[in-house]
Amino acid sequence: MDLLSRITHDPDVMGGRPCLRGLRVTVGTVVGLLAAGHSSEEILAAYPYLEPEDIQAALSYAAWRSDPGCHRLNPPATSRFWPVT
Repeated sequence: MDLLSRITHDPDVMGGRPCLRGLRVTVGTVVGLLAAGHSSEEILAAYPYLEPEDIQAALSYAAWRSDPGCHRLNPPATSRFWPVT
């Protein structure tokens, strides 16, 4: 599944801010929690309806929005690290 397909925008949900899978959890909430030092495991415990891929999707979306031309969102299956192009 393409990670960005997990990001939804709906003017009737959270004021149209990017959310995860139509849930009332914004990308900003997840990225903010990670930036504040919370682990993925802590976030998943606090929001049990989220999936690990949702956290990765939030980070990928935030990276893409910060500089759309510089981040590859779908690394090759054989790649251990995501190349920066």
